[in-house]
Amino acid sequence: MTSSYEFHTYPARLSDAERDRALKVLRDGVALGRLSHDTFIRRMELALAARQPHELAALTADLPAEKNWTRIVFGTVEAVSGFTVRLRRAWQAERLPKLLLPHPGNPYPLRIGRDPASGLRLSHETVSRVHAELSRQGGLWVLRDLGSTNGTTVNGRRVIGAAVVRDGDQVSFGTMAFRLATE
Repeated sequence: MTSSYEFHTYPARLSDAERDRALKVLRDGVALGRLSHDTFIRRMELALAARQPHELAALTADLPAEKNWTRIVFGTVEAVSGFTVRLRRAWQAERLPKLLLPHPGNPYPLRIGRDPASGLRLSHETVSRVHAELSRQGGLWVLRDLGSTNGTTVNGRRVIGAAVVRDGDQVSFGTMAFRLATE
């Protein structure tokens, strides 16, 4: 009697690096105008659900492969431009006036705006009458934009609704910028 052993071999699972490479090709395709936003979103969903390498290859087959020297040049430009942005932000952070966070025990939110009744009155044309509100919620500081005309930003990103803030963050109301501090 002969024994027969069967070994089931399953294809290897896609690595995160393979998936990341495919997503980068898709992002580059959008940046170069070769893919529409809707096509990018759909292909990104398919890439995240892919189980086989050939599925990823099919998603990027119509996009040109990036040459090695192109990758080096663009990578260098991205690194340099990212460095200059971080350097500028760090330089500005030290020169910004401090905005002291209210005492944590205060149950009332701090209103910010041009209105004389605001807890922090900013008399500048880019600040709305009722611009923003800073409050303590569940142990966290929350900055809420109150429908201002020129917007509220935290660390350079516009606040849509509300954002959690902490000591050291850069906040701006219109063009008036501050660095949050606890003391």
